[in-house]
Amino acid sequence: MPRQRSYSRVTREALAMLGKLIRVGRAQRGLTAQELADRAGISRTTLSSIEKGAPGPEIGTVFEVCSLVGLRLFDYDERSLQMHNARLDEKLTLLPKSVRRTVKEVDDDF
Repeated sequence: MPRQRSYSRVTREALAMLGKLIRVGRAQRGLTAQELADRAGISRTTLSSIEKGAPGPEIGTVFEVCSLVGLRLFDYDERSLQMHNARLDEKLTLLPKSVRRTVKEVDDDF
């Protein structure tokens, strides 16, 4: 039996809040759960999991649902997001490809 992943209290609270924000956005747009699920291309069960703050649904699916209900996760328009992504690509190019723990060399020269 696979071990279930545990999440911090902060993560669980954030997921619950995001789910509630999605539900509010859906209600404000007058969408039924089934209508939103259909628009997002997901099952009603998956939407229910997202709205309950479950950590299981894929992040892309959650982002799509947020977009459909008008919930802006980032305070940028599409062009600004592209610009920020390009800057991050530049920054990532300058950083090491991987991070490794440095092994402290033992100084045994007495």
